[in-house]
Amino acid sequence: MKNLIYILIFLPILSTSQTTNTNMYFDGLNREYIIHIPSNYNEKSNMPILFSFHGGGGYASEHMQTINMNAISDTAGFIVIYPQGAIDYEGADPGATPSTSWLHKAPTSHNDVNFISAIIDSIANEYSVDLNRVYACGYSEGGIFSYELGCRLNDKIAAFASVSGSMLTDSFRSDYGFGVCNPNHPTAVLLIPGTDDSNYHSIYSGFEPYYLSVIDITNYWSVHNNTDAIPVVSDIYDSNPNDGSTVEKREWINGNNCSSVMELKVVGGEHDWPGSFGNMDISASEEIWKFVSKYDINGLIDCGVSDYHEPSYSKKRTLINIIDVLGKNCKEQSNKVLFYVYDDGYVEKKIRIN
Repeated sequence: MKNLIYILIFLPILSTSQTTNTNMYFDGLNREYIIHIPSNYNEKSNMPILFSFHGGGGYASEHMQTINMNAISDTAGFIVIYPQGAIDYEGADPGATPSTSWLHKAPTSHNDVNFISAIIDSIANEYSVDLNRVYACGYSEGGIFSYELGCRLNDKIAAFASVSGSMLTDSFRSDYGFGVCNPNHPTAVLLIPGTDDSNYHSIYSGFEPYYLSVIDITNYWSVHNNTDAIPVVSDIYDSNPNDGSTVEKREWINGNNCSSVMELKVVGGEHDWPGSFGNMDISASEEIWKFVSKYDINGLIDCGVSDYHEPSYSKKRTLINIIDVLGKNCKEQSNKVLFYVYDDGYVEKKIRIN
């Protein structure tokens, strides 16, 4: 009698990411949003949420395809939501065709801040999410709307970012029927403006009395967060000298609950989403997640324990040397231009001012 040998082969169940178009009836309208669930989603573990908003007149699907945030989501492990702006009939100029918008002017009862709040509640009922780590970012008018969420949905937004989008003045916000900006907790903010942006609602120097300048924006949030008054300034390596722009990093640090404000100033940049179009020295999508993911609703995660939370998708650099402007090795010092050399060839120029 022959012996029968049974070989059991255990094959892992491979999970895949899911991107779904979802409808929600809200404020008498059939609203839409796209939700991307990463491949490593596990209902036993609460995941962060990142909202990303298209520009005025844009569409969620096009914005999603442009910024490539889903790939970062699949690696780092967070849920991405791309809401679709509704058609702004009241805000259209006479004779003009109405387009999608995030900032619907008074006296409409339409309130997109409440729409985003409703999405958060709905997602929390359906998925395992970390409500202490809800973030927002957006492009152009979507960036302006991200500021509005930081102002008016601050109890649910841990940190946010704006790309090529300014912040409304309080007087213009009042004209819209929004009231003044009134955040209730230290809120980390990242802005990525272009110095040559000619769009009237994202001009670097502002467009009074409607939109704040970048200096006014960083002043507002650094004062609110009680950060150091003087930023730490460093240059990002110009990896693509043919894109017509460079990037300067400005950081206001040591705020309440270890909060901070960061500006990635695209010198020569226009109305762009760096990494997708325009400046190619940085990826705005990667920089956004790298920045906001360090925070929860209470401030910097592990505040007082670590001042940096390396995102899981990013390769960790190791500092190998610090040199001065004469090329001599030195230790870290204040009030001097120093060059930080890393093991991957990256060189960062930094000035720490006391």
